[in-house]
Amino acid sequence: MDLQILAANVRLLLMDVDGVMTDAKLYNVPGPDGRMYETKGFDAQDGISLQWLSWHGIKTGLISGRVSPATEERAKQCKFTYIYQGHIEKIPILEEILADAKIDPSQVAYIGDDLTDIVVMRRVGFRIAVGNARPEVKQAAHMVTEARGGHGAVREVCEFILKSQGHWQSLLKKYEVEA
Repeated sequence: MDLQILAANVRLLLMDVDGVMTDAKLYNVPGPDGRMYETKGFDAQDGISLQWLSWHGIKTGLISGRVSPATEERAKQCKFTYIYQGHIEKIPILEEILADAKIDPSQVAYIGDDLTDIVVMRRVGFRIAVGNARPEVKQAAHMVTEARGGHGAVREVCEFILKSQGHWQSLLKKYEVEA
């Protein structure tokens, strides 16, 4: 399987959140009202690379089993087109996204790390597991990132897609990087 051909075809990048965009750790912090609130950490370099995809017409989205205001805010910062939280059953969400985006599943990439992601991965064109994914997820994937979730795995995927689609050199030029 030629990974560059799969990546060159991507028009939509979907992903899980915990363990993919984050290191899977959840932090409970006290709010001003004394109640505990959940938060999580996101990789800044992942974020900018997601915005680069949007510059090139590649939509992004997340499907998460958890509901988190931190995830909602991060998705808005990263210009996500699709934000679905609180959905452990991900197939109906995938079908809804495909209908809205009006693209073929072969044009979708999905990044996952856990068992609930495999069912989505089996229905898209480019299946990606992060470095810290469950062995079963890595086995179902076309590509396994070197980076762990929350530590540049999303950036690695975005760069691979941009390079495969011929956008990387222009991006380097924009930032005055000598190639």
